[in-house]
Amino acid sequence: MIKLIIADDDLLIRESLKIILSADKELDVLEAFENGKEAVNYILTNNVDIALLDVRMPVLNGVEATKEITERTNTKVVILTTFDEDEYIDNALKFGAKGYILKNNAPNEIINTIKMVHKGNSVIQDNVLERLKCNFQNKNEIKLDKELFTQREIEIIKLISQGLSNKEISSNLYITEGTVKNYISSILNKTGLQHRTQIAIYYLKGNL
Repeated sequence: MIKLIIADDDLLIRESLKIILSADKELDVLEAFENGKEAVNYILTNNVDIALLDVRMPVLNGVEATKEITERTNTKVVILTTFDEDEYIDNALKFGAKGYILKNNAPNEIINTIKMVHKGNSVIQDNVLERLKCNFQNKNEIKLDKELFTQREIEIIKLISQGLSNKEISSNLYITEGTVKNYISSILNKTGLQHRTQIAIYYLKGNL
């Protein structure tokens, strides 16, 4: 059973999500909150697998809540919002969100995203990813020399671009998840990038 909480300042959406998600036998909706601060406080004292967060909320918004949750707990964050502005997308991913989808998705898409993130995958809706790619393309046109990276780092870059999670990469390369995280940190430092999605975009655009 996947234990999750919801945070959305719109009462109707919040209660609708509770009903929809609770209908799935694999999901256990623990609580629903109207702001990010309440969500963070609950997660700090309870075992929560997934936090489904809106972006624009009072007291503490979804992006700021994501930062606190990922820094202080093992709970995975999925951003569910009506907004696809570049700043929100980039910051939410930079702070560790594992999913970013829009509210206009069908209920089964939201449920599938929650389950995929729980399994260790990162999920970004296609049109959100396109916005991120376009924004990233305008800012980063420098092509990096492959010699900057070790052979293992290049292997990991390729696997990240295929959408593999750290767990899947560790299994594929027969190394620990901790070692994978260390390699990703090294790649980010060498490229000046901020999160794994940017690594994938960098590679897919042919800048490596």
